[in-house]
Amino acid sequence: MTQASVSLYAARRAHLAAQLGEGGVAIIPTAPEHARNRDSDFPYRHDSYFYYLTGFTEPNAWLVIDATGRSTVFCQPKDLEREIWDGYRLGPDAAVDALGVNTAQSVADLDTLLPKLLENQHTVWYPFATHKGLETRVDGWLNAVRARVRFGVACPAMQRDVCGPLDEMRLIKDAHEQAIMRRASAISAQAHIRAMQTSARMLRAGQDVREYHLDAELLHEFRMHGSQFPAYTSIVAAGANACVLHYRADAAPVRSGELVLIDAGCELDSYASDITRTFPANGIFSGPQRDLYNLVLASQDAAVAATRAGARFTDPHEATVQVLAQGLLDLGLLSKAKHGNAQDVIEKRAYFPFYMHRTSHWLGMDVHDCGSYVERVAANEASTRKDPLSGETIVNRPSRILRPGMVLTIEPGLYVRPADDVPEAFWNIGIRIEDDAIVTEGGCELITRGVPVVADEIEALMRG
Repeated sequence: MTQASVSLYAARRAHLAAQLGEGGVAIIPTAPEHARNRDSDFPYRHDSYFYYLTGFTEPNAWLVIDATGRSTVFCQPKDLEREIWDGYRLGPDAAVDALGVNTAQSVADLDTLLPKLLENQHTVWYPFATHKGLETRVDGWLNAVRARVRFGVACPAMQRDVCGPLDEMRLIKDAHEQAIMRRASAISAQAHIRAMQTSARMLRAGQDVREYHLDAELLHEFRMHGSQFPAYTSIVAAGANACVLHYRADAAPVRSGELVLIDAGCELDSYASDITRTFPANGIFSGPQRDLYNLVLASQDAAVAATRAGARFTDPHEATVQVLAQGLLDLGLLSKAKHGNAQDVIEKRAYFPFYMHRTSHWLGMDVHDCGSYVERVAANEASTRKDPLSGETIVNRPSRILRPGMVLTIEPGLYVRPADDVPEAFWNIGIRIEDDAIVTEGGCELITRGVPVVADEIEALMRG
């Protein structure tokens, strides 16, 4: 870790400390290791909150911060025998300088030392509902403090969720984070290009193409450029499988004449990318495929235009739905005689069988990143409406105002399953187009356009 990185994490810890209030102490664990089967573990990935404050990737570690800004890391002790098997450990002696914390202790002493850090404090902060058994451990440490009250020790009287202030901090990405996310997006874009070209090339050669072939190309490109993991399990959906929103790459054949939907992104240095592209398996769109694709792309263009500082988080979705509603009527997927005009379609949510998800989500260290989608200062301002499809009462709260440095996806789609009232030419076509956007003062920066979205450009790419 460079000195600049050490300073970055120290500044984040200081920012959190300033929000804990007098007598506040925050406890943030990293993620545990998980057994995959009898004698092997799943690939380890640290906790995002812990890494955001430390830059430390080893398992079995804890961070404690108090309101004065003093920070303590508990980490694995040096153990040369275990390091032969499991790899290098930083150890407490080196952790102070390497991580820029005030003190470091062996995690073996956590249960002994942590109660002492809680003595005579007012509030203990920790992440609620994110680490199984953490509440029980906190209770145990507090009980150890209470056992000393006869010696004049005071026990924290309040418990609060540290995710609240940390979520707000993580919602705005600084220049360091944005730079990593741009690099992750560039790697992922090249992976999508590789998968597109492989599909067309193998089909031209008369080879059997399966979804797992394209998944393999994605993984190869991710790792070749230094990505540590896929940011999530890749969706590689051929033909009708694209109408399953969370389909996973399997063994289905990729057929000439059908579309392929790939939703995949790498994780680089703990930050995710998230791209979806839909393309013709053989590199040539049919007429109905192109018509539906261009409609989704037009809806994305409208959403991109609506994404800027000062806009609401829901604005891109509303812009998307406006375009899709009119397009579904124009293409005959919805009957004008039955559903009326585009505004009628929106009010009745008649588009929902074809477009059933939202247009955006936050993106960052987690693919669906933390952060509230409503304005905190207006959280109690709410109106209600009845959902036209389910009849349920929906509570509307003021949507989040977008600010520079927020990062969100823009991912409209259409998914057409066979139905008597739907033109057969569109059956089993699933299309989604997804890009990652950094909010700016005047609009947004699309950081994933290293892979094209225009139909003609996709065809030209796949001829190469």
